[in-house]
Amino acid sequence: MARDRDGLLAEKHYDDDAAIVASDPASESDSDGDIGRDPVTDHDRDVLEETEEHERLLQKPGRFEAARGLLRLQDHRKDEGKSSTRRKTPSKRSRRGKETSDLVFEMEGGFKDTSSQSSLDSSDMEGTQWARQPPRQSHRGRLALIHVAIIVLLVALVFGAYKASRKHSRSPIEHRLPNFNNGTHIFRPTTILISLDGFRADFLNRGITPALSAFIASGVSPKYMLPSFPSVTFPNHFTLVTGLYPESHGIVSNQFWDPEFDEEFYYTDLSVSMQPKWWTAEPLWVTAEHQGVRSAIHMWPGSEAHIPDVNPTYLDKYNGSEALSRKVDRLLHWLDLPGDDDDDAAPDTEKRPQFIAAYVPNVDADGHKYGPNSTEIRATIADVDSMLTMLVEGLYARNLTEIVNLVIVSDHGMATTSTSRLIQLEDIMDVSLIHHIDGWPLRGLRLNDPDRDLANLYDQLSKEAEKTGSFDVYTLETMPERYHFSNNPRIAELWIVPKTGWAVVEKDGFDVADALRTGKDYSPRGLHGYDHEHPLMRAIFVARGPAFPHAPNSLLPVFQNIEVYNIVCDSLGIVPHPNNGTLRLPLKPEGLHSDPGAPELETPPDPIDQDGEAEPADSPDDNPEGAAEPADAGQGEESSDDNDNETAPGKPKGNWWEFLHDQLKKAKEWAKEFVESIKGNKEGQGDPPV
Repeated sequence: MARDRDGLLAEKHYDDDAAIVASDPASESDSDGDIGRDPVTDHDRDVLEETEEHERLLQKPGRFEAARGLLRLQDHRKDEGKSSTRRKTPSKRSRRGKETSDLVFEMEGGFKDTSSQSSLDSSDMEGTQWARQPPRQSHRGRLALIHVAIIVLLVALVFGAYKASRKHSRSPIEHRLPNFNNGTHIFRPTTILISLDGFRADFLNRGITPALSAFIASGVSPKYMLPSFPSVTFPNHFTLVTGLYPESHGIVSNQFWDPEFDEEFYYTDLSVSMQPKWWTAEPLWVTAEHQGVRSAIHMWPGSEAHIPDVNPTYLDKYNGSEALSRKVDRLLHWLDLPGDDDDDAAPDTEKRPQFIAAYVPNVDADGHKYGPNSTEIRATIADVDSMLTMLVEGLYARNLTEIVNLVIVSDHGMATTSTSRLIQLEDIMDVSLIHHIDGWPLRGLRLNDPDRDLANLYDQLSKEAEKTGSFDVYTLETMPERYHFSNNPRIAELWIVPKTGWAVVEKDGFDVADALRTGKDYSPRGLHGYDHEHPLMRAIFVARGPAFPHAPNSLLPVFQNIEVYNIVCDSLGIVPHPNNGTLRLPLKPEGLHSDPGAPELETPPDPIDQDGEAEPADSPDDNPEGAAEPADAGQGEESSDDNDNETAPGKPKGNWWEFLHDQLKKAKEWAKEFVESIKGNKEGQGDPPV
């Protein structure tokens, strides 16, 4: 019977994937043609059809029902008299067609609206006593749930799109760190990072840095910080703001060859070195800007390169002859800008940055020119310390001493050079084998035919190194693992690394034999770039502020400068980009600098000349009369005890600041006279950093 195929036991009612089987045409003809022989009475048929209709309304439609219902509706409109016959026509579709139907079904909310099915069945039964709409209460409730689910999904999608659009927003955001009030303005987490290029750690022992010494006595610091290899300016400054070893961030020296670009990076050629293509890592100002924290960068090496995909909000280009007082004025100007929480600020006015980075090249420049033990470098060190005094006094006047984090670092140390400590490259190898020379004072050799010459040349240079004791030689495979300096195509395949205080030179730049014969002095008189763990290459790290709630004079374990990036990010409340560092705030001191048995900061000796005499190093006993001595361990300990009486953040009355002012009063006049007395001897201001 025709109806039996679509009855309660039909496959489509218990198996959604069952195929629709066509009926036997002969039997259909008999059934339609001889109704009188139908064993089912009209009354029973009506009851059965009503039961089937209720079954269809109360269950989820099969996978083929949606499409099938539409086809049946179209057939019904074309030929109402043959609707029951058309419903028996076989339906054939490919697997792809089934998947398309299922996809449409899912996109429409998971269930087909059965109102169309009801209207179709109603028209089929038109003229009978059951031509009426069945109850639809449960169906409406299901539709309501579906609509609610769709609305919730749309809200979730809109919220996700909003969060994604905020990822690179440059408008300020709320951070997990608290804000501070200096009495007149609200300050969001703010950190100033200052780099003193070439400031060797033991310069603090010379008794001419009252500001830095007082800063250490009240803050947190290691005895020294290790730079990264090679210990030169551009690689280390990019390490400080990325947390990456030079082999990871790609600025592997101040000058190097890139085989992919077939081009040389040379730091003083800004038309080349400041192209974005060289800078492939994310510096701190980009991390900050991505997270809604404004940055202001004052002359930091690499900051002019427009590193993708965002520039700092404020940027000062490099000017090596800029007065130190001008640098202080610039930093304080940024702090004086209205903040994001200042309601009375004009909408279009410049807004205060939260991350400020400043570069100070003076100690490095004069260290190269005059040497790290010269009288001139002493004046420069005192001058830079006075600059920090001016900055501290500016913070004090603005009631920001307990609100702004101040982090002071350096990138490397400095060693004295000598004409008697030079390696003439032409004397130890055939330079015609070289395609390009990277680095300085160490030398990275790119060979014309490395497959042919590398092994032989490495053996030859290794024998020379053993004989003279003045340098080491490495391939990428033999490079010390602690250097982290082999995994980058910008690193040459063969390296000559001179011992500290030595330098590799070529005859077209400096003829060693002629200089020794004529008594010509080698310049520069101070160099760096050596083994980053050598005592003369040690750098500094000192921090103080609300992000560093440690006891004054706290002593940290020695760490490498890859850690600075994470520390500064944490002080600002921003998430660091992946990097090589592991230290995070809060830092974990291992006591105080003044504790009995705490290691003292040693003053390493300078390299020894071939005549057996070492270059003299300055000592605190050489201080001119009236010079201020640095804060010693006892003073740091006393500051720790007194610090318990400090007022809450926002109302600074710390004894460190009083102590600093006392020290500055003693040192200021002496430093001024001392600097002025030798300024006529200082030349070459404005030379590029190395």
